[in-house]
Amino acid sequence: MSTATAADQNNMVGPILRQGEVANAVAEAAALDNPGKTIGVDDKVAYIRVQTEGEMTIRRATIEEMLGRPFVMRDLEVNLASFAGRIEINTDHVRFYFQKHI
Repeated sequence: MSTATAADQNNMVGPILRQGEVANAVAEAAALDNPGKTIGVDDKVAYIRVQTEGEMTIRRATIEEMLGRPFVMRDLEVNLASFAGRIEINTDHVRFYFQKHI
């Protein structure tokens, strides 16, 4: 008999960001950069959780478009309170993912 809990079956990934301009831009960029995926945005007043199932990529260029100004990925790191899944970050994009699904 299985006693799996909701946490055992959670394959959600994504950033948890301090509330503000960058968090809002990242949430919008996540929806644009991941077509066909359902992107959840949970506003907790002090922070925003952006999540989807399995894998999410967010491009710097899309964040810049949402902000209307240049953006460097290290500014994402400053606003990143936490994240779900594994993270891969470089100058052009950030990727949240699971290597193994539960």
